[in-house]
Amino acid sequence: MANRLAQTTSPYLRQHADNPVDWWPWSPEAFEAARERDVPVLLSVGYASCHWCHVMAHESFEDETVAAYLNEHFVPVKVDREERPDVDAVYMEAVQAATGHGGWPMTVFLTPDAEPFYFGTYFPPEARHGSPSFQQVLEGVVAAWTDRREEVAEVAGRIVADLAGRSLVHGGDGVPGEPEVAQALLGLTREYDEQHGGFGGAPKFPPSMVVEFLLRHHARTGSEGALQMAADTCSAMARGGIYDQLGGGFARYSVDREWVVPHFEKMLYDNALLCRVYAHLWRTTGSDEARRIALETADFMVRELRTAEGGFASALDADSEDAEGKHVEGAFYVWTPAQLREVLGEDDAAFAAAYFGVTEDGTFEEGASVLRLPGDTGPVDAARVADVRARLLAARAERPRPGLDDKVVAAWNGLAIAALAETGAYFDRPDLVERATEAADLLVRVHLGEVARLTRTSKDGRAGDNAGVLEDYGDVAEGFLALAAVTGEGAWLEFAGFLLDIVLEQFTGEGGQLYDTAHDAEQLIRRPQDPTDSATPSGWTAAAGALLSYAAYTGSEAHRAAAEGALGVVKALGPRVPRFVGWGLAVAEALLDGPREVAVAGPVGGELHRTALLGRAPGAVVAAGEGPGAGAEFPLLVDRPPVGGEPTAYVCRHFVCDAPTTDAGELAAKLGG
Repeated sequence: MANRLAQTTSPYLRQHADNPVDWWPWSPEAFEAARERDVPVLLSVGYASCHWCHVMAHESFEDETVAAYLNEHFVPVKVDREERPDVDAVYMEAVQAATGHGGWPMTVFLTPDAEPFYFGTYFPPEARHGSPSFQQVLEGVVAAWTDRREEVAEVAGRIVADLAGRSLVHGGDGVPGEPEVAQALLGLTREYDEQHGGFGGAPKFPPSMVVEFLLRHHARTGSEGALQMAADTCSAMARGGIYDQLGGGFARYSVDREWVVPHFEKMLYDNALLCRVYAHLWRTTGSDEARRIALETADFMVRELRTAEGGFASALDADSEDAEGKHVEGAFYVWTPAQLREVLGEDDAAFAAAYFGVTEDGTFEEGASVLRLPGDTGPVDAARVADVRARLLAARAERPRPGLDDKVVAAWNGLAIAALAETGAYFDRPDLVERATEAADLLVRVHLGEVARLTRTSKDGRAGDNAGVLEDYGDVAEGFLALAAVTGEGAWLEFAGFLLDIVLEQFTGEGGQLYDTAHDAEQLIRRPQDPTDSATPSGWTAAAGALLSYAAYTGSEAHRAAAEGALGVVKALGPRVPRFVGWGLAVAEALLDGPREVAVAGPVGGELHRTALLGRAPGAVVAAGEGPGAGAEFPLLVDRPPVGGEPTAYVCRHFVCDAPTTDAGELAAKLGG
């Protein structure tokens, strides 16, 4: 018999709908039930493509004995961290403060007032490596709850007070300038892995937002060191196992510092951010490799993550069935020499093994290898590579596929819209711009819907129950602004303005600080607020970037002031932790450059419009259109007529405009092209 999770829209929660555990979704009713029964709440937080979440579910939550004990002594609550990032953030902060580390699955025991008193992540079914078994943990918590209630209450109260007492971050004093940006670059140089690209050691994550900062910094200052770090990192990832050499798209991270073996789940947000970064790298260098990766990643997103309603699904699992029918990590992606021979025959298998780095010992588990491009094969026959790749891809398509988390997350779709719109415009792929437009239409139709506030998720065209958080507003506005620039449709600028007005009204506090949840959102034990980037731009820096662009499009002083207020935190954090505020530093580069405002009085898709989009000036905004109605679509086009009947571009910044030009080469020079 299914539990309450069967009624939810989250694929992760629905994976647990048939557990013998009597799960509740996060709701006031769950805590009321705990109060009435006088039992603690077990909060279990994870997400659909999380490998260890699946392991713990199979070992413990599918076990009848464990479930019976859980149901008797607790109110079990299951949360999808991707649907409720606010709940996840608040309790993850508590877990990290108490244990020094965090991760998923996250396991937290709460009082009926939602106050945490005991924490962990994955608990094994039997005690091992000094870690208690899950059953031992449950019994220990029940004993404490029954016999030492005062102690539990005291611990919970102390934790909540500690969280509440943590100083709220604020905008700080002024905007980041040249000294802070230079200090951030120096810090990145120190952490840069010169041998393998990227930053830090293992595990190594794709630093998409830091690369965006480096490209913008190079465009503004000419710094060759910044460009070198960006280009070499992107090339190392493109040639590594973190990139799917057959089907395109990136895995979540590399378990080693050489980018050889990935954690195999593929997330929409990584691929959206990286697609855009590689497109921008191509715009800067003209690299064929960067062009190929941008387009292959865009095609991967459309082919494998696009939903029937036109949005983009959240993730593909790391795990799938192997030849024996067991669910194992990476089974869909890895190859043994014998498997190559089976598909390709002896000669082509030997060629493919050398080209893709497949060894007899294997680079992964049980003699299998992750495909990569080790680059020591000398000149290769491109036609033969294409033929081998196509045959391997066709053979791989016959394997059992990884599971798809098909919920649509507003923020991540905003990132995908920006990436697909720009990639489509750069490489003359109008189909990609159409896919971006369809996803944007879905967000307006389903996620904004009747309520005129963003909903965080949808599934099968049905809006979820959870309110959008700051990153949803910031990233969706960013996507809409990119779409406006590419399509010349001012409606997207209007929608972005509507979302950013809500940011000003509902998410902004004193002195430029921003909150992750709205003023009228559900009150948790602490109001989450985090300006640092993790796998995606923080809501704080995403909103700052969109506010700055919108102000450049419209001349709105309120939006400009809000962007500058928010960037105070980048002034404080950029020099200290540049790896974790990459998007904030990228926005700071746009602010330092102006950003430039480009108005093209001429046809959308024409030579001047395309030249403007290919300009490298950090954060430049582009408006294009012709005819008497153009100014109604974009304020930038008001009183900007064609000169001598020719399409004409106007470039302004800091309230000063260059002379208008009808020459594409001259425009490119003005925009660092």
